[in-house]
Amino acid sequence: MKYLLLIPAAIIALLLIALVRTLLTPKKASTYTAPADDDRSMMLAEKLAEMVRCDTTSYQDMTERAPFEAFHKVLEAQFPLVHQKLERTVLDGNLLYYWKGQSREKPILLMSHQDVVPAEGEWSYPPFSGQIAEGKVWGRGTSDTKASLMAFFQAAEDLLAQDYIPACDVYLASSCTEEWSGDGAPKIVEELKRRGVELFLVCDEGGGIITEPIGGIKGNYAMVGVFEKGKADVKLTARSNGGHSAAPTKHTPVERLAAFVTDIEKHKPFRRKFLPEVSAMFKRLSPYAPFGLKLVMGNLWLFGPLMKPVLGSISAQAGAMLQTTIAFTMQSGSDAYNVLPQEATLGVNLRFIPHQGMEESLSILRKLAEKHGLEMEVISANDYSKPVDIKGEAFTQVERVIGETFPGLAVSPYVMTGATDAYYYQEICPSCIRFAPVIYGPEQMKGMHGLNENIEHNCLPGAVDFYKNLIQGQVRLP
Repeated sequence: MKYLLLIPAAIIALLLIALVRTLLTPKKASTYTAPADDDRSMMLAEKLAEMVRCDTTSYQDMTERAPFEAFHKVLEAQFPLVHQKLERTVLDGNLLYYWKGQSREKPILLMSHQDVVPAEGEWSYPPFSGQIAEGKVWGRGTSDTKASLMAFFQAAEDLLAQDYIPACDVYLASSCTEEWSGDGAPKIVEELKRRGVELFLVCDEGGGIITEPIGGIKGNYAMVGVFEKGKADVKLTARSNGGHSAAPTKHTPVERLAAFVTDIEKHKPFRRKFLPEVSAMFKRLSPYAPFGLKLVMGNLWLFGPLMKPVLGSISAQAGAMLQTTIAFTMQSGSDAYNVLPQEATLGVNLRFIPHQGMEESLSILRKLAEKHGLEMEVISANDYSKPVDIKGEAFTQVERVIGETFPGLAVSPYVMTGATDAYYYQEICPSCIRFAPVIYGPEQMKGMHGLNENIEHNCLPGAVDFYKNLIQGQVRLP
């Protein structure tokens, strides 16, 4: 009994420690906002608009190169010095530029894809009009990711106009198959391997300057992606002899698939865990949070076990950083209401987390499929990427450049729950960082792959300056 009485006292002591730690942590604010529009931002908006007007929609296994050849002509017109002075290689529509530096040590590669997803539905402005209105450039690809593509081309154009020679070799790359995880980026990587290139840093899309990255944390924050989850597409099939719906048998295909989904939804087969990168994100953001969030986020040593089961309910994005996720995305069954299907299928998309990677996650799913009498076919799969060292030279270099370019902007590591071309560069680069230096507010986040995609054009000069500073500051010569 004496020991039981000690438990509440110990809990109170731990809460007091967390409270004191929180009170002693200075309150911070991320103060960066993009400056007002000027002639430069409008010039950049016009360049981006011209790129958006070129429809570069791509589809699974697309082989048509004409749209991308037309886009390449737009790039040549917009960035003449890049095309006069850099060595360009075209690989089935995918682009690689080489800018010889003073040294071959620690080369860097800046990348962003050319292709965009289909533009469906009713838009406020036509999706390939490149309309400039309401302080924004509108159209498919503005934020995903022609803004960053324009920005690093313009950064190179500006520096070349000054006859600047970078301290290290610089590569610019852009695939035309990113939106369907095609072979564009792998072709570029194979070309770099053929040349014997080992990169110090890759900077791709993925993170960005996010407005209110977690509910309640106001302001803009540089969320720098340090790894991405793996992914798999899986097909589950239930079979039977079919029959008439007037005399249904037990355990029909649809019923077994439904039981499988219910089993996963109720029992949550994948473990939740705060990875070091996720813990670092919460720790870095906690001083910017209101007191209650600050108390919880800054003391994961105490509140982590309580947060793990509820975080996904508060924020789906944050919850996905803790575990392998599973989404049920496609279904098929009988073609008639009164016919029991001989075959019913379910499409599943998984995203793998490092503490429970591809093999273990697929094994768990396979056992559950067998339990419900389902066949399982893995359509495609790849594991998570190796995390970038958030204390290493490459990450701290990017962090420093962000600070120089965007005064007052807080920086945090971030876990990519989606997929990028940067994944393919891991075999030639230990530090594949996902960060597009443009501002993504709620409207921009909603528009990516959705209706009315746009980007505010007052953030474009900062994006160009980020890439210029990264190129100029990558290697500091004596």
